[in-house]
Amino acid sequence: MLHVVFFEPRIPGNTGNAIRLAAATGATLHLVEPLGFVMDEPRLKRAGLDYHDLAHVVVHADLDAAMAALPGRVFAFTTHTTTRFTDVAYQDGDALLFGPEPTGLPPEALAHPRVTEQLRIPMQPGRRSLNLTNAAATAVYEAWRQLGFPGGI
Repeated sequence: MLHVVFFEPRIPGNTGNAIRLAAATGATLHLVEPLGFVMDEPRLKRAGLDYHDLAHVVVHADLDAAMAALPGRVFAFTTHTTTRFTDVAYQDGDALLFGPEPTGLPPEALAHPRVTEQLRIPMQPGRRSLNLTNAAATAVYEAWRQLGFPGGI
């Protein structure tokens, strides 16, 4: 099972879409507080639709609590590295860590001792970043593909 970690997410629609992503792939979604919204916010529910009951979502009080709950390696996604996300051989239990829009992961999260490696998703020059959930979906599907799409049809 893969783990997706959103560090201090701020946009409810992105988190709702991540709930759908977790439901569709069997990944566990970890949300690190503080959240920029209340979990029952209408925009979150609208984006997550009926997937809320099909996804495993865990909320953690802080980054250390989230990291302690993760069983495997942790890959932090950032634009400040040269290693591509496709250069990794993913394993069951790996976690993919993403920062909030618009700032991305702060230096202390990138330097956390549980972070195995920092990865980037290639883009055209001069672009800041992908939408948070688009980036997570890109990475999750690559990792899930490498694992043989376990549980998928």
